[in-house]
Amino acid sequence: MKKNKKVFLIVFVIFMLIMLWIGYDISQRTTFPGSKGNLKERITTGEE
Repeated sequence: MKKNKKVFLIVFVIFMLIMLWIGYDISQRTTFPGSKGNLKERITTGEE
């Protein structure tokens, strides 16, 4: 394998690991909208 391919592969793997880590971090900080209680009542009254 040429040096350029090795560098590209290493950069790609690092990039994908960072993107997976960011996605996991965001998913842990947010909640699924369907898991919140009284969703219909909050939509109609506008209260949070």
